[in-house]
Amino acid sequence: MSLLSAPSSTTAGSEPTGSGPTGSGPTGSGPAAPGAAPSAEQALRPHAEDSFADELVALAAADDRTRPARWKLSPWAVATYLLGGTLPDGTVITPKYVGPRRIVEVAVTTLATDRALLLLGVPGTAKTWLSEHLAAAISGDSTLLVQGTAGTPEEAIRYGWNYAQLLTHGPSTDALVHSPVMRAMAEGRIARVEELTRIPADVQDTLITILSEKTLPIPELGSETQAVRGFNLIATANDRDRGVNELSSALRRRFNTVVLPLPATAEEEVDIVSRRVDQLGRGLDLPVAPRGAEEIRRVVTVFRELRAGVTEDGRTKVKSPSGTLSTAEAISVVTGGLALAAHFGDGVLRAGDTAAGILGAVVRDPAADRLVWQEYLETVVRQRDGWKDFYRACREVSA
Repeated sequence: MSLLSAPSSTTAGSEPTGSGPTGSGPTGSGPAAPGAAPSAEQALRPHAEDSFADELVALAAADDRTRPARWKLSPWAVATYLLGGTLPDGTVITPKYVGPRRIVEVAVTTLATDRALLLLGVPGTAKTWLSEHLAAAISGDSTLLVQGTAGTPEEAIRYGWNYAQLLTHGPSTDALVHSPVMRAMAEGRIARVEELTRIPADVQDTLITILSEKTLPIPELGSETQAVRGFNLIATANDRDRGVNELSSALRRRFNTVVLPLPATAEEEVDIVSRRVDQLGRGLDLPVAPRGAEEIRRVVTVFRELRAGVTEDGRTKVKSPSGTLSTAEAISVVTGGLALAAHFGDGVLRAGDTAAGILGAVVRDPAADRLVWQEYLETVVRQRDGWKDFYRACREVSA
């Protein structure tokens, strides 16, 4: 499982460096005007299709296999983009997902059929990551997104109305506000629905007609929007959320479900965290920290042992806290530690830089989780060779 890019709508302009009121940013241009899309260099977290544009172009040029209607790449090229590889011209495609190849192949193949794709797993297993990169590679656009919450209305999936137009002229195509799903249907692209099980059940079921009949009726206009070839939908859901708004059997039948696992080995998880931290660090202009690999391995070891309830060597059983301690949280802890080392230390990532982040990730329940953490420190960390500095740092922030 890998976390090598993530969707976000947050952007930031360049820091002015010129002598005028606006100056010029690092790339020679001022901040983006309000409402205007920033350049990839200015965006705090560019979309996948912008971050990896060169790789997508190289893959398209080398791709001589059959492509489904309106796909930018063939299924083989999409899988190569996600899993990494080297093209005949020597271009290196970096892996975006580290995990079983068959999972990626099944996900890509599903989107080439008439069935929608449901990515299921515990928090932090790269569901959103994989969803964004699939949409970027297939449609060249990962932004047709519905974020599921307890307050997501039906209009977010179907369509809404411009009420000024509606009151003035009545129902009309000019007054219609297209949802991301409606746009994807009309344009033959991939739509994304995040956290599907957080959406109220009656709103979830608006997807049934869309996924089964490939049409979205607009009774107010006596018309419909039919999906054109190339349209499909990717939804994500957490295992932990299954009891919130369980999918109806009718809706679940419209999806092919792919379960994303946690990293199989410590080495695989260290590789995932290292790659993503490096990407985030470059995006945040953080220096490369010496000894970073050693501290990353420590963070990953702590998370894996507390998740599994047993130490790496299998000799000592430990209690697990209430949190998930996912790979995504490990990435956050290490990135925060790098920022501390860069801005308030000597630039060397040390145990003291990650200790506070680990404490925050582990202790979600101030009573029960704190006891679990203190017991782990005393029975495991304190006895471990070469971890004295880590033990002292954790004890200091836990006091």
